[in-house]
Amino acid sequence: MTKSRVAKAFAVAGVTMALAVTATTADAQKRVRWKLQSTWGAAVPHLGTSGVRFSDNIERLSDGKFQMKFHEPGALVPALECFDAASKGSVESCYTTPGYHTGKLGPGVSFFTAVPFGPQIGEFMAWKRYGGGDELRAKKYGEHGVMAFDVLAIGPETSGWFKFEVNDLAQLRGLKMRFFGLGAQVMQRLGVSTQLLAGGDIYPALEKGVIDATEFSMPNMDIKYGFYQIAKFNYYPGWHQQVSVSEVLMNKAKFEELPKQYQAMIEIAAGDNVMHTYAETEALNPKAMNEMLDKYGVQNKRWGDGELAQFEKAWNEVVEKLSGEDAYFKEIADSYFAFRKVYRTWGTAQSLDSTYLQ
Repeated sequence: MTKSRVAKAFAVAGVTMALAVTATTADAQKRVRWKLQSTWGAAVPHLGTSGVRFSDNIERLSDGKFQMKFHEPGALVPALECFDAASKGSVESCYTTPGYHTGKLGPGVSFFTAVPFGPQIGEFMAWKRYGGGDELRAKKYGEHGVMAFDVLAIGPETSGWFKFEVNDLAQLRGLKMRFFGLGAQVMQRLGVSTQLLAGGDIYPALEKGVIDATEFSMPNMDIKYGFYQIAKFNYYPGWHQQVSVSEVLMNKAKFEELPKQYQAMIEIAAGDNVMHTYAETEALNPKAMNEMLDKYGVQNKRWGDGELAQFEKAWNEVVEKLSGEDAYFKEIADSYFAFRKVYRTWGTAQSLDSTYLQ
């Protein structure tokens, strides 16, 4: 090759490299502004505060070039109507949970948030990420032009605030109660009339008698809502939600238009938020629980084994009934229970009581 040809080759290579660098730089410098509609207010511990944290982390990772601006519930669309808004593209993203989409997708979608008598976080996330759960979610969401990443996880919840002591589950029959997800199906089986209310709507409904009792979340959140001012009996364990996982829901087409770097920021920031919120709830719940007990006269009650057995029996009946009525519910339930059956060998072998000392 002559010197002139070598020079020309280097020149071409240099121009190509410069164009590539320019394109990459331009892509990295692209400014994007997204709306992030939240189901929970910014001041709500864990659920809302983690949404603000997620939004801030995206801005920090992108040096301010990519913003997912956090919006309070109802600021853009009603708190429980974000799925349709993201599907239509009127908002790019939502900070929400699958169990709020049952009106659109049916009760089966609640499996992706929490499952009655379900596992702890390790087994639950193993099913979602490696056992087919997330694939089933992605397939159904994709039919509506949306997609999601898990963005937060919280520990066990309490199973209800009541104005009276429950000595027999027969006392629940005819009660009007706010209840979430698949647990609501169980309560309906026991004769409870359930309603799904957003967090901010629960206290006034309880105060005015629109509902007689409620479950919402866990001590460090419930104390902020002030349920203890009206209902003094708080029941444990949270058989309906041993772990709860929520999501950043996005318009799929808009996500795919993002630079790859920004897509990665969403995925990685969401993953970081999952363990952050879980650890945070476990750290702060004991103090809030004790405060309500010592300062506000809350009586913490635990369901007896016989009562838990009744809840579990009702749950099994719900699974059988809905599996016969809803093909999507059955597909998810079959995947979930099949994974748990395989996992049981490992889980049982590694199970450990809190103490063995007499």
